[in-house]
Amino acid sequence: QFRASGQAIDGVDVPPEDTPGHRHHQPSGRCQTWRVAAAVVYHFSEDPTIARFAPHVPRTNPDHPPAVWAIDAEHAPLYWFPRDCPRVTVWPLDQSAAAQFEQTFNTVAHRVHAIELGWLDRMRTTELHRYEFDAADFTPWQAASGQWIADHEVAPLSITPVGDLLMAHARAGIELRLVPSLWPLHDLAVGDLAGDLAVGDRCDFSLVRMANAQPRDQPSTTTARTTRDDIR
Repeated sequence: QFRASGQAIDGVDVPPEDTPGHRHHQPSGRCQTWRVAAAVVYHFSEDPTIARFAPHVPRTNPDHPPAVWAIDAEHAPLYWFPRDCPRVTVWPLDQSAAAQFEQTFNTVAHRVHAIELGWLDRMRTTELHRYEFDAADFTPWQAASGQWIADHEVAPLSITPVGDLLMAHARAGIELRLVPSLWPLHDLAVGDLAGDLAVGDRCDFSLVRMANAQPRDQPSTTTARTTRDDIR
């Protein structure tokens, strides 16, 4: 079934499981593959002026040793959003799970992302930047798939504007849903239906910034709620 161990990236903080930031499933036996396959890893931020990234202890994960956090290319779409935007993302890890994934989530896309209606304007206007790093400076973070950490200061190889976040999803063939509430998809990802879907470790999901989501009994409004927890 789906299993989650949390994280959140954007800025430079990645909280652990049971924090309000991010929950993300880690399939077994994948970290060694990332270490071999990844030549570069990424960090996404709305700040285009970061010259060097220094290890720090995240406010949301005070027991973790100081680190710099990055994401691999496969999982980079998890961060094609405004920093504080709550979202639910889910996808099958292989073709054996694809058919049931498509049936469960009523889609023909290879992955589904969802945000609240109230975040559409921010999705249209946020200027996001991708920092690229040499993966040799990082090691896989065992707590969640796709995450890499460095225990020393690192400088980016390049900084590239992501551009239109809606078009980034479209070009990648990702179904981006605008929904009044994220909670039905949240429950589908982590509940019994998803448990039935994810036989073994064949499906992945990510729940980010759910503390910023509208309450279960309150549909999303046209104005996004913003919190600032940058801790650079």
